[in-house]
Amino acid sequence: MKVTVDSEKCCAGGNCVMTAPDVFDQRDSDGTVVLLNDSPPAELHDAVREAADVCPSACITVSE
Repeated sequence: MKVTVDSEKCCAGGNCVMTAPDVFDQRDSDGTVVLLNDSPPAELHDAVREAADVCPSACITVSE
């Protein structure tokens, strides 16, 4: 799995951080997404897919 984010599209909703905190964080300055791990281990794949699905700005891309 490869994960990318478009921080310019991010609306700082924080759903990704709540869903997959080992993969996503938010910048303190403006709350936009920070990608912590662009190749998460298999045990986090379901959470990452869910984070991408629930992202209100659709700024998370997952490639299998």
